[in-house]
Amino acid sequence: MKRFFRYVLLLTVMVFVAETVFAQRPLFREQHKVKRKETIFGISRMYGITIQELIAANPEMNTPGYELKKGDYINIPWPSQQPQSDEQAIPVSSSTVQTQSTKGRDDVDIRQRAIRVGIMLPLHKVNGDGKRMLEYYRGILMACDSLRDNGISTDIRAWNVAEDTDIRTFLEDPKAAECDVIIGPLYSKMVKPLADFATANDIRVFIPFSINTHETLVNRNILQVYQSQSEQNDAFVNHFMDRFSDTHPVFIDCNDTTSQKGIFTFGLRRRLETKGIDYKITNLNSSETMFFKSFSTTKHNMVILNTGRSKELNAAMAKLNGLCLSHPELQISVFGYTEWMLYTRHQLENFYKFDTYIPATFHTDLASPRTSRIQTKYRWNFHTDMMNALPRFAITGFDHAYFLLKGLHMYGKDFTGGSGMVGYTPIQTPLHFERIGNGGLQNRSVVFVHYEPEGRTETVTF
Repeated sequence: MKRFFRYVLLLTVMVFVAETVFAQRPLFREQHKVKRKETIFGISRMYGITIQELIAANPEMNTPGYELKKGDYINIPWPSQQPQSDEQAIPVSSSTVQTQSTKGRDDVDIRQRAIRVGIMLPLHKVNGDGKRMLEYYRGILMACDSLRDNGISTDIRAWNVAEDTDIRTFLEDPKAAECDVIIGPLYSKMVKPLADFATANDIRVFIPFSINTHETLVNRNILQVYQSQSEQNDAFVNHFMDRFSDTHPVFIDCNDTTSQKGIFTFGLRRRLETKGIDYKITNLNSSETMFFKSFSTTKHNMVILNTGRSKELNAAMAKLNGLCLSHPELQISVFGYTEWMLYTRHQLENFYKFDTYIPATFHTDLASPRTSRIQTKYRWNFHTDMMNALPRFAITGFDHAYFLLKGLHMYGKDFTGGSGMVGYTPIQTPLHFERIGNGGLQNRSVVFVHYEPEGRTETVTF
């Protein structure tokens, strides 16, 4: 029995280390302050690294026209085990980064070697797209660093594929055909040529952001994270029915003429009618007496608004607070929209009070220790904070890369991203994929962020 408990304790420690190691080890060896007349070639020689490794650690160097400036700080990566040869010291083009030299594809099982990862995204500081994808890319690098500490090797090659470029020019690079997986693209027009290239070279394509493409229906090599709004609405309705079918739904018309939430509320009402579940419709402008009549005094009420805007949410919360003062016996929960997470600063007390559920495809819990650790590590590595956005792009990159690359390491070409395959608990962005007919794999993961009346927040993942 004592031996059993020792094994349990050892396993617990190993799991804890695996979950927290990325916060313990610096991603880069040090920072270098650029001096007058220094060059990328000279700095790489100074630290015994390749130019490719230096640029991979500083993807902003891919920006067209990039120049080192006196006083800039650049990241110095840990050197690879390979000595720097004259061939490796040749500068790469402004649009291409390679972290290692891998000559030709081989037949070695992907589970027995470094996973060759291509990044084909806009990696620049010219506009918002580039800045967001640069942060996402940094998250990928952090995941690779954490995976390395857990015995999983990666070989990263990144290309700065901006919106006004032709992705086919990057696909001509021999290094592209050597990849096991390519993360990208960001733009719809690039999906078809990349998908065809992936089919020809047996490469997986992981599309991380909002592209709605026909290629996922026909190309088995694609893993698409993005879910269209109609797909999300269907998922939210299905899970609402599974979880809240015994409640009394109350729909509040908020008189928002710009709202597009009617697609969701209409679909939910049709499902309620099909199941024979009674519901009520009221209006923010209704009198207190008429407003109260829409609520049940014997069943738990689930309130659904038909808007995601802050102005109408404020008015609805005020109306509900007034109702509860007059009728404290009422049991009320609120079912909201992803946009509401932007209003947490002002609405948190109401969210807790009304047992609020917010459906989404992610949850950025800024109070979570894991979120705090990865944000601190990001600041250490890149001397800047993550963008104030929901979701955090660097954390998205970390979650995506950790899930994808660990899965490929565990299952090789048999990895489908199905629920439970990887066993990774995401920091922010859960994933699980399902095959679409004979086509590619589509992410189906959604969450309900639950603000409990006791002042706790839980994430219910489906």
